Amino acid sequence: MCVDLHTHSIYSDGTFTPLEIIQLAKRSYLQAIALTDHDTLDGIEEFLKYGEQENIVVFSGLEVSAVHKNTSMHILGYGVDHTSAALKEWLVLLQKGRMTRNQKIIEKLQKQNINITIEELEEFSSCGQCGRPHIAKLLQSKGLVKSLDQAFSLYLKKGASAYSNRFCYSATQTIDIIHRAGGLAVLAHPGQTVEKSSLPFLIAELSDIGLDGLEAYYPSHSKQTKKKLISLAKKHKLILTGGSDFHGNNHSICRLAGTKNRFCPPDSIIQDIQKRLQTIQDTNTSSFGTEHSAQEKQCVPS
Repeated sequence: MCVDLHTHSIYSDGTFTPLEIIQLAKRSYLQAIALTDHDTLDGIEEFLKYGEQENIVVFSGLEVSAVHKNTSMHILGYGVDHTSAALKEWLVLLQKGRMTRNQKIIEKLQKQNINITIEELEEFSSCGQCGRPHIAKLLQSKGLVKSLDQAFSLYLKKGASAYSNRFCYSATQTIDIIHRAGGLAVLAHPGQTVEKSSLPFLIAELSDIGLDGLEAYYPSHSKQTKKKLISLAKKHKLILTGGSDFHGNNHSICRLAGTKNRFCPPDSIIQDIQKRLQTIQDTNTSSFGTEHSAQEKQCVPS
């Protein structure tokens, strides 16, 4: 049986509500699912509620952009306390960073005589964390590009004419806050975002600072990449996770996991995740501490 531990809802850059994701998971016969919206916990409460109603194993989660020695990455946090005021406060700088970057991108587009405004973007995104996918959809809706891919290629990807960096925390800070919130820190889609030659060194360093796992099962990972990640996880005593990176209609190539979709992270990973979560939560301190102050970094945004 399959699980899917990497999904996004309308609270970040997906097109499905938490309830719709749960319902789709049930139709896909998934044994477990996690909601991992970018930089926000806003959809978690209803996600957990509907998961319980539908009798499916659900994990709270989020996805955070981070940097380690000038290497940008995404870190997934599983099992975090979604009610934690301290965690929500920590996320505020990331959320403000998104808003600042959006404004910079809009200004760069306006300088190219592309007539869109921040007010249009806010109205278009409707709720949740607004980012580059929303800008791409706005450009497409106004007939300024033919597709989301074209919007990124021409304007929004790194090196494109309207690209802008944004604030993010270090990997050390990110792993620390996830642990203090009772969660597991997992490196997202490492085969997609990290140079293969750098993977062994990066994973070793991240493991030393507390990384808990690797997202080995990912749609774009080749068999060779998956095998390498499984080997590295075993070497550093890291758990394995997997997910589709589902965004609903925003990314048609990323379909929810399931045997019909030929992408099936095994349900055997659930037990390892739950066991590791219990260990962290048993030893977790009640305070978040202040040893890692926010340091402004520039990273590849999500």
